[in-house]
Amino acid sequence: MTIKKKSERRDFFKKIALTGVGLSSLPYLSIAKPQISGKDIPENSTILFQGDSITDAGRNRGNYYPNDDRGLGSGYAFQIIADLLGKNPGKELKCYNRGISGNKVYQLADRWDDDCLNLKPDVLSILIGVNDFWHTLSGNYGGTAKSYSDDFRALLDRTKKALPDVKLIIGEPFAVKGGSAITSQWDNDFPDYQKYARQIAKDYDAAFIPYQEVFDNALKTAPVAYWCPDGVHPSIGGAWLMKNAWLDAFNEII
Repeated sequence: MTIKKKSERRDFFKKIALTGVGLSSLPYLSIAKPQISGKDIPENSTILFQGDSITDAGRNRGNYYPNDDRGLGSGYAFQIIADLLGKNPGKELKCYNRGISGNKVYQLADRWDDDCLNLKPDVLSILIGVNDFWHTLSGNYGGTAKSYSDDFRALLDRTKKALPDVKLIIGEPFAVKGGSAITSQWDNDFPDYQKYARQIAKDYDAAFIPYQEVFDNALKTAPVAYWCPDGVHPSIGGAWLMKNAWLDAFNEII
């Protein structure tokens, strides 16, 4: 950086300080904000991430022990877990990723004993629903928004019966406009899945993460190719957005 550029940079931040304009009000920085990252989380807590390929993010399923970087994938769950472990040393947190690519709600149910109930999570985060809709477009799956809701509620009833004190976080399934996989077919029916997810979170006293709003707002700062190229699977930057939104929800329930 040249002396002139350094000077311009100092003048820029000095002007911000003098005018009282916060960094968060700048359009390209408005999506970034500090995270508490579980300041009150109890020691020895177990945190479990469940979902489909967005959660899976290429994890090695043979590495199933907690906090194993190879078993956590490269997506939002990894970023969250790195943040929690880095900011809570000594609390002996146990974090798992059990997302599986392609899953719909009924497939979570098929593996729920091994991949959830037996792990006895204190905090359970679920992001599911995009495949429950997406796979209907190919004609290979006959589910509906109503069956998605019914299956999801049955899964949570089963979970709360086995783990009555578990704290729930439910992520909104999302479709980012302009992504290569998102067509006009998503416009009419997919919002029903999102509405059901929101209502389920309310009915089961879960923290709800409005991922659609998160990505819609992000499109004001950079194009879809930056955040989520196909509209379904986030980039590294998109995973960072999800991490921040997740930590907001997490801090509400602990």
